[in-house]
Amino acid sequence: MADRTVSDDRLAALGAHLSARRLDVELTSRGLRVENAGTPGCCEDVPIPSDVINCRTRVEDGGRPWFFTSWNEPIAEAGRVTDAAVFILGYLHRDEQ
Repeated sequence: MADRTVSDDRLAALGAHLSARRLDVELTSRGLRVENAGTPGCCEDVPIPSDVINCRTRVEDGGRPWFFTSWNEPIAEAGRVTDAAVFILGYLHRDEQ
């Protein structure tokens, strides 16, 4: 099945990278929950920028495992943990303007 989650080891490795960059992470049954508690959210309903990251195969890439956002946007191939971490850091960071 194309949307089935693969090994939690990949999510744990990503979680370690994000935790080292001071994001709050928790490996749950739904995926890797990531929060940027040091940054204000967009609104009252979302006080802290956060997401739940999943790892599953990507049919368009020959069935290789990829990280995905909670809205099914591909982040990076699962073997590219640093690239995935940079992507996640980018969209969970808000500039105060």
